[in-house]
Amino acid sequence: RGRVLAIRDRLREMYGVPQHEPHGDPVHELVLTILSQNTSDANRDVAYAGLRAAFPTWEAVRDAPTEELEEAIRPGGLAPTKAPRIQAVLREIGDPIELDWLRDAPREEALRYLTSLPGVGRKTAACVLMFSFGRPEIPVDTHVYRVGGRLGLFRPNASFEEAHDEMLAITPPEDAYELHINLIRHGRSLCRPTRPRCGECALRRMCPWYREQRRAQAAAGRATAAVG
Repeated sequence: RGRVLAIRDRLREMYGVPQHEPHGDPVHELVLTILSQNTSDANRDVAYAGLRAAFPTWEAVRDAPTEELEEAIRPGGLAPTKAPRIQAVLREIGDPIELDWLRDAPREEALRYLTSLPGVGRKTAACVLMFSFGRPEIPVDTHVYRVGGRLGLFRPNASFEEAHDEMLAITPPEDAYELHINLIRHGRSLCRPTRPRCGECALRRMCPWYREQRRAQAAAGRATAAVG
């Protein structure tokens, strides 16, 4: 955990401390996270706004003709997949459509229930618990997986499930939200999938991936010199 805290502090210097204000609406978070799959935050938000403008209640979303829901969320992309998934989740929740009981449910019970819903995986479940209620989770999206893997926070080629478990195990609960948000910020701004901006990264001295890249470059340089 000492290394995690050092990474947290360095990220804090770069991006500040994000303010966590849980909104207390788990159904909202569940639907929003489904809409966020394979699209940008901006498109997700437009799709969610369209959904809420078209349907005044979750019951209305559940009972609407699927093609009408598809049309409302089309800006988010993959509407033919996401619309029936959202309706299936809302049907599974039952009446009334609310998940407030998750606030105080044992963690394993809450995760087990959420991941039993159609198309809901570990990341979505973790988002619901963290953003709705402030419960300590670290949803592992592609940014967190890439940056955490490069920093050696979990083993190479770990599954997303294993990465979730490891990140939660090594992160103090009070730092979970901050680390999640700042790892995402870092992944978007510097630690990109291709052409990462390592020269600008304050974490490079503690990054195994960066050291490996430097060794590979040095070895390539020596090989080229030998040939020449």
